[in-house]
Amino acid sequence: MTRAWILPVLLVLCGSVLAAGLIAGGSPGTAALLLLVFVLLAAVNSPLAFPKSIGALEAERRSAVDGRPVVFWRSGCKYCLRLRIRLGRSARQMHWVDIWRVPAGAAVVRSANGGDETVPTVVVAGRPHVNPDPEWVRMQIARSA
Repeated sequence: MTRAWILPVLLVLCGSVLAAGLIAGGSPGTAALLLLVFVLLAAVNSPLAFPKSIGALEAERRSAVDGRPVVFWRSGCKYCLRLRIRLGRSARQMHWVDIWRVPAGAAVVRSANGGDETVPTVVVAGRPHVNPDPEWVRMQIARSA
């Protein structure tokens, strides 16, 4: 669980140190802007930018019932973030599993990717797709609706 927050916390700490240096140097406006940029970067790279993560078994069960895709992701992954941003509000219609919080999710991803934890891995109808095109994922969501 803590591994998912390492990058966001480091970003906030680095931004705070740089902002403190700028304030000490007499540039409070620049310091505030820099700190804001670092806080926004931290928010985007945190688990908060993604829908609530559920367990791997629960996601697979729900997907079998409603046909929606399951996305295995981790915070700090630029490809996961790209998928999340490009899907927009339709991302909430999928089942999201954070492999850093759910060990069973990491095991599913490793079994689908030859031992690697390559994310995002999207499972549609029991078939894994590694780093799929967001438009293709959007079509799969529309099919399940």
